[in-house]
Amino acid sequence: MLGCAITKGAEARDRLSEIAAAEGLSLRAYLARLADTLLTPAERAERAEQARAVLNAWNGYAPNPAEQDDLDAELDRRLAQATAR
Repeated sequence: MLGCAITKGAEARDRLSEIAAAEGLSLRAYLARLADTLLTPAERAERAEQARAVLNAWNGYAPNPAEQDDLDAELDRRLAQATAR
């Protein structure tokens, strides 16, 4: 495993260190745990494709690209609305 050195963004580094310490972890351990919870763009795309395949097999759900764009826009709108509260 590579070492962890955050040399830019001291405020972010200090905040992450504070959060890690509050959870009884070193910054390195906290970042490793955080990394385990995140997906790469390729992993997200793969999961999305798997979800589309399951929905299609279950109920025939198969939106075309334009419908997907509309649904993405609606989700973005709702998320923005929810975070504005």
